Amino acid sequence: MASAVQTVCGQAYGAKQYAAMGIICQKAIVLHIGAAILLTILYWFSGPALKAIGQSEDIAEQGQIFSRGLILQIYAFAISCPMQRFLQAQNIVNPLACIAVVVFLLHILLTWLAVYVLDYGLLGAALTLSLSWWLLVIIQWLYIVFSPSCNETWTGFSVKAFKDIWPYFKITVASAIMLCLEIWYFQGLVLISGLLPDPTISLDSISISMNYLNWDMQFMLGLATAASIRVGNELGAGHPMVAKFSVIVVNTTTILISLVFSAIVLIFRVGLSKLFTSDSVVIEAVSGLTPLLAISVFLNGIQPILSGK
Repeated sequence: MASAVQTVCGQAYGAKQYAAMGIICQKAIVLHIGAAILLTILYWFSGPALKAIGQSEDIAEQGQIFSRGLILQIYAFAISCPMQRFLQAQNIVNPLACIAVVVFLLHILLTWLAVYVLDYGLLGAALTLSLSWWLLVIIQWLYIVFSPSCNETWTGFSVKAFKDIWPYFKITVASAIMLCLEIWYFQGLVLISGLLPDPTISLDSISISMNYLNWDMQFMLGLATAASIRVGNELGAGHPMVAKFSVIVVNTTTILISLVFSAIVLIFRVGLSKLFTSDSVVIEAVSGLTPLLAISVFLNGIQPILSGK
């Protein structure tokens, strides 16, 4: 849903309609919180849902523990993602990167304390994720309110956020469907692996492979976001040819980077697996998936750019 924020805010910034950007961000937060309420129901009853699609009792039980610990994170997402896109649309990137690094380092420490020192297990890991995302929300919010960079784009809360919300809602739904379908077919592999004859080995190997792919995808989504904002800014400013050139440049760059990432996955297939496990059976299973994984890494490096995230 937040993909719509960077699209609309990016064009508003290019057209110098600065005051509209804060209203768009607020509209997004309102809609996102509504979606978060619906997702809360699914997260709370994730155990029965997992059992209903055939997952084992143990996987469903652990999944429910983790999901319930992430409920607070849903609401942090609902607020943080629009604010993040709001800032990115103004080319405010370095402060966001610094905030992310600080919270990430705190998250590592908090996770270690929760999982290994306090022995809270999966629930501790989930609650730590939720806490870290709320720290992001608080710091981003303070930056938006007090930074001179946002004086023109953020003028405070307004009832305008609730007016003409339907047209914007349609854009967010379209953005959400596009991105969710792309991500869900990957996540579906994890669910399917739990239905295989040896679900533990299958789930472990697929999850490790998905981690590789997720690292690559997050990197490429960063490039895609930068490209989307640049294109939006230029279209809003009435410079279509500059926008077209930006797309060509970022696609060329992405293809080269994707080739490098694919080669790394193929060359270091065993070494990378050992970062996650010492089980020789799982390492062998991951190695067998590596050629397909390398192809996916290459294609999924290009796809986010072309779809205009």
